[in-house]
Amino acid sequence: MTLLAVTIAATPLVVGGCTAGQREAVKPGHGKAAAPSVNLTPADRTKNVPVSAEVGTTVSGGKVTGVKLTDDKGRPVPAQPREDGSGWVPDRPLENSRTYTAEVTATGDSGRTTTQKTTFTTMAKSTKPTVTSELYFTSNQTYGTAMPVVVAFDPPIPKEARADVQRRLFVKTDPPQPGAWSWESDGKQVEYRAPDHWKSGTKISVRSALQGLPIGKDAIGDADHSATSKIGRQVSLDIDNATKQMSVYQDGKLLRKVPVSMGKSSTPTSSGKMVIMEKFDRTTFDTRGSADPYVVDVDDAQRLTWGGEFIHSAPWSEGEQGFNNTSHGCTNVSAAAADWLMGITQVGDLVTIKGTEVKLDQGNGFTAWNVGWDEFIKGSALPVPAGLKPTHSATPHPGAVAGGSAPAPAPSKSNTGG
Repeated sequence: MTLLAVTIAATPLVVGGCTAGQREAVKPGHGKAAAPSVNLTPADRTKNVPVSAEVGTTVSGGKVTGVKLTDDKGRPVPAQPREDGSGWVPDRPLENSRTYTAEVTATGDSGRTTTQKTTFTTMAKSTKPTVTSELYFTSNQTYGTAMPVVVAFDPPIPKEARADVQRRLFVKTDPPQPGAWSWESDGKQVEYRAPDHWKSGTKISVRSALQGLPIGKDAIGDADHSATSKIGRQVSLDIDNATKQMSVYQDGKLLRKVPVSMGKSSTPTSSGKMVIMEKFDRTTFDTRGSADPYVVDVDDAQRLTWGGEFIHSAPWSEGEQGFNNTSHGCTNVSAAAADWLMGITQVGDLVTIKGTEVKLDQGNGFTAWNVGWDEFIKGSALPVPAGLKPTHSATPHPGAVAGGSAPAPAPSKSNTGG
C-alpha cells in the first residue's frame, strides 16, 4: 500500500548520500534525448546505517518506474513508496549488521531510462537506551467515529526529535479521509485525526515504524507497531452538569437521556471533549496513597481520562443521580443504564461534558477533539499539506452524524475513579 506519513518531509529520514553506480539505456528511435537523473540514499558503500533506513529517491527529468531492494543473500525486501515519491520504506525494519542493495530505474518522458544502484551496510545492534512506544490502535477492532490514532512515548520525545519521529508514522484510510498528527506539548503523546469525524465504515491502517530509529543523540526507537481496523456506527454522549443528564445520540438522533451524578466540588469532573478509551465489565478503583483512600469494585466502567475519570455503574448513588454530584470525579449512572450503555458505545465514541468546575487538561486521555482543527494542527512537527490547512469552520455538534488495555507507558494512567 502507499504509505502516507502525514505532512511528509521532502527529504526522507535516511542516512544522506548522492549518486552511485548510475547507468542509462537508450531506447531505439529516441536519439540523444536527455536521460533522467537519479540520486539515491543511503550513498553507495555507506556503513552503520540505522535499521530504520529507507531508500531515498530524487529524480530529475523522469519518474521512478522500478525499485528492487535485496539483502546480502539476494532475497527481496518488500518496500512501499512514500506518497510523494521521495522514498521507499521497507515493510519491516532491516536487520542489524547486514548489507543491502537497492536498484532504482527511472524513465524520462522521451522513454530513455536510467538505472542506479547503491549498496549499504546496517549498524550493529545499538546499545543506546530505547524510547518505549505504545500504539493505541489495535487490529480487528471496530472503533467509534471520534477515535484518534494515538502513540505514547516513555520517555517523552523532545521537540527537536519530533519531526523525525513523525515522518515514520503512517496512516492510510479507505475511503481516503486525510488527517494530521499533533503533539501534546510535553511530548508524551501524539494523536492523528481528520478535520471531521471518521465516516462509518472507514478502514484505517496504521504503522508506527520506529524500530531502530535514532531519536535525538542518545536514544533509539524500540519497535514497529502495525494495526488495521474499521470505524463503526456514530455514537456520542453529551453530559450537562446543569441538568445532571446524559444525552445519548446515534447517527444524530437522540436515543435516550440518562440521569447522572458527577464529581462533588472537592473532586470535580472535567469539562471538555474526550473519547471513550477502554471498557471494563468489572474493574477495581484503588486510591490508596491519596488524600481520600478507598478500594472499590465497579461494574460497566468506561475510561475517559488517564487520570481515572470513568462513566460507570454506581447503584449506591442512584438516589442522587439527576440531582446532586457526589462522586470522586467519575460520571455515575444507574446499574441498568450502565449496562445499556456498554451495549451501545464503542471505544472511540465522543463524550462531551460541560458546566463543571474544571476544564479537561490537554493530553489527559485521547484529547484530539478537545481543540478545534485550527488549533490541533499547530501541534504538527512537520508542515501540514495545503488541503488540510485551517478552514475556520465550526466544530460540529457531538450529536451530529460524522462528516465525512495495557497501561500507558508515558501518560499517567490510573483507576482512581469513583
